[in-house]
Amino acid sequence: MSEHKRLVERYFEGFRQGDHELILGCLTDDVVWDLPGFRYLEGKEAFDGEIENEAFEGRPTLDLDRLVEEDDAVVAIGRGQARQKGGDEFRFAYATVFTFRDGAISRVESYLVPLG
Repeated sequence: MSEHKRLVERYFEGFRQGDHELILGCLTDDVVWDLPGFRYLEGKEAFDGEIENEAFEGRPTLDLDRLVEEDDAVVAIGRGQARQKGGDEFRFAYATVFTFRDGAISRVESYLVPLG
């Protein structure tokens, strides 16, 4: 497995554990997180504030089905679920594109599709 794919797996494990330092340690200082239709964040501080979104409680379940790599990018495809405040379950499919610079993640583009 490539270093880029290992870094993506560490990133997801950080979310599963709620480990901000593990996640932030995978990122460049000027990281961009683009969630089309939801948010656009720049920098580690903004990223850190979104790791545990206030609309949700607990930790998400993130199942990683496949990693596809080409040049400086890895695409992660999978499914997940999280508990919204108030108790409703939010289930989704995702495709996230990770772009790398100097051995760290410099851009994250997260595409989410809610599942019924």
